[in-house]
Amino acid sequence: MPGQTKHILTGFEQALENLRATVMMMASQAQRSLERAFQGLMERNDELCALAIADDEEIDQLEKQIDKEGLEILLRFQPVASDLRRVVSAMKLSTNLERVGDLATNIARAARKLNKHPALPEVLLIRPMQQHAIAMLRDAVAAYVREDAEQAREIVPRDDALDKMNAQVARQLTEQMSRDRDQLRGYLNLLFIARHLERVGDHATNIAEDAVYAAAAEDIRHQQTAPVGARSCV
Repeated sequence: MPGQTKHILTGFEQALENLRATVMMMASQAQRSLERAFQGLMERNDELCALAIADDEEIDQLEKQIDKEGLEILLRFQPVASDLRRVVSAMKLSTNLERVGDLATNIARAARKLNKHPALPEVLLIRPMQQHAIAMLRDAVAAYVREDAEQAREIVPRDDALDKMNAQVARQLTEQMSRDRDQLRGYLNLLFIARHLERVGDHATNIAEDAVYAAAAEDIRHQQTAPVGARSCV
């Protein structure tokens, strides 16, 4: 019946819109947690670190909600083609956001350890990495929201720059360790923080790749080694 078909389509679109709204809420929480953790590091503020750690529970709950909403959509509407990709990409995006929340928690915990000791000027080495990682995450989520495959594609190469920044920071901190053994534990915590930020870039890349898949039905993972004609998906 025409009226029934219209009702089903409208119901699907509303359910998908609700799912996307939950994803956006989770993305906002993950970004806020990451920013709080880094601010707690730079300002030596344990309260901000504690807030970043507390955010993780809410982020975890949002991931569970997205999984529940996504599964209900799949079972109720049985979407195909582009509609299926939109649901699946939302669920995959939430997994990456949950891991970003975990990384923010790790940064906050490392920052609290650093805050117990005299400030290390080398903490400033981390700032460019944090700015780059946050920008990648923000732009990847924006590309997903706008279903902008071209913008999403442009994010992927930016991960190489973050990897190089991490390698450079690691070299500088390792050199400092050899010169100042008394601050070994502090330099190790800075190394861990740099590594966590590099991982944020990896998850931003995953989100960008999923955004391309959702918008253009193209799998760009490992694209440089993929055989021609192997990128088209459902």
